[in-house]
Amino acid sequence: QVHVVESGGGLAQAGGSLRLSCAASGSFFSINAMGWYRRAPGKQRELVATITGGSSANYADSVKGRFTIYRDNAKNSVYLQMNSLKPEDTAVYFCNAKISRYYYEMPTDYWGQGTQVTVSS
Repeated sequence: QVHVVESGGGLAQAGGSLRLSCAASGSFFSINAMGWYRRAPGKQRELVATITGGSSANYADSVKGRFTIYRDNAKNSVYLQMNSLKPEDTAVYFCNAKISRYYYEMPTDYWGQGTQVTVSS
């Protein structure tokens, strides 16, 4: 089985910082891209940032310059450093990992359970 688990959410004031962590565990062959998505109240889930195995990052326009995604391949982990937080960043944040359980298998999406981030004004 493969598990993806996030941690690090919580409450922050506007202008503050939080760091999210996500680790994949279990039996698998490789991890391709990893990323963070979020779902704000009453809205659909949206991409926040993704990062390839070679650490090429992509960001939503709304977080560029404020959020940084990075990964530690040795720990099968991805992180999201969130600075200059705004109330509109309030959402449940989900970690995504594209994982191949076997060498012949195409990468499949695995999701964490989500972690709440609340930014007060």
